[in-house]
Amino acid sequence: MSFYFDHNATTPLSVAARQAWLEAVEKFWQNPSSLYPEAGAVARRLEDERESLAQLLGVNDVEDPGIVFTSGATESNNATIAHFAHANPDKYCALSAIEHPSVDAPASLHFGERLIKVAVSTDGTISLANLEQILAKGNVCLVCIMAANNETGVIQPCSEVSSLCRKYNVLFHCDAVQWFGKYDPTAIVALADIVVGSAHKFGAPKGTGFLRTSERARHLQLQSGGPQEQRRRAGTENLPGIAAMVRALEETTPNLSLWEQQREARDCFEATIVANLPGTSIIAGNSQRLPNTSMLIMPSGRNLKWLTRLGQRGFSVSTGSACSSGSEDGSHVLTSMGLSPSEINRALRISSGLDTGRDQWDALAKALNEVAEDINSGGSPAGKWIP
Repeated sequence: MSFYFDHNATTPLSVAARQAWLEAVEKFWQNPSSLYPEAGAVARRLEDERESLAQLLGVNDVEDPGIVFTSGATESNNATIAHFAHANPDKYCALSAIEHPSVDAPASLHFGERLIKVAVSTDGTISLANLEQILAKGNVCLVCIMAANNETGVIQPCSEVSSLCRKYNVLFHCDAVQWFGKYDPTAIVALADIVVGSAHKFGAPKGTGFLRTSERARHLQLQSGGPQEQRRRAGTENLPGIAAMVRALEETTPNLSLWEQQREARDCFEATIVANLPGTSIIAGNSQRLPNTSMLIMPSGRNLKWLTRLGQRGFSVSTGSACSSGSEDGSHVLTSMGLSPSEINRALRISSGLDTGRDQWDALAKALNEVAEDINSGGSPAGKWIP
């Protein structure tokens, strides 16, 4: 039996998303930019999906909702940052020290020495005082603060960030990948000038995403080479993926209150682990976090030992962001929060889905106890190399 606890990395395809994808593949496979009647039907369906997504996001501008369909958050983040870096060669970007690699890496590449990192406190939230100090100096064109951290689950103070950005007339870019599917989508869209979402984080296919811009950022151009997406992002649109994404978000939005059950199960799990495994700590345990996310610092043993042994018992967990799993330096998020290399090497991230039952959380707690006994005894399964 398998137990999946890595939903922050990716989610299984929902039934509604699969049905929408299959329908679009079979009925709307033509190129929406072509001129014959069948292609026109595809183009109309594409705009219907854009309008449906706009309604879900609380966007009322029917003529131009500022929604651009992309291949996902990595493309959206890279293109956004590259655009503003090259359009503002003398200005700076203020970036939180805990951003996802798809934001942090392109910001370092394109802004270089014009990149300013916003400090993060030990509770996992950015320092608003530090952000205002940076903005007060002037010459900042873009602020990049994520809605919720993918490793710790900590919710960032986006409302306050939005107010500061408007006070100093700076655009606010928000990677909201972990937000969508768990919280009201209209809330985050109302705060930021540029909001990024990724379909596979809420039950839709990989390779599809969206970017929504406010009127202040409507000039943003992601990719040239064709007239698609109001000339903001060239390339033939992936209608099957887009239709599946919109259906998945439509499906999750009415059920957001059900995440409270995951929060309760998560909190109970954490209390059990701390009681049963002395020396275990919960990262940002007192902060406002995503209801499905728990990041643990285990009392002993490298996290890869825990991950391997849990995997042998049918449990899928992670050591942090899947997009930085190859890094030799460990989690930059935990480093920014002041954790030591030893602590970072013992970190496990656990993230559930909306249908993860309390029994699965209990089974994970039991498995962690078993692995702790195995590690403490120095045991190693026959024929297996354990790191």
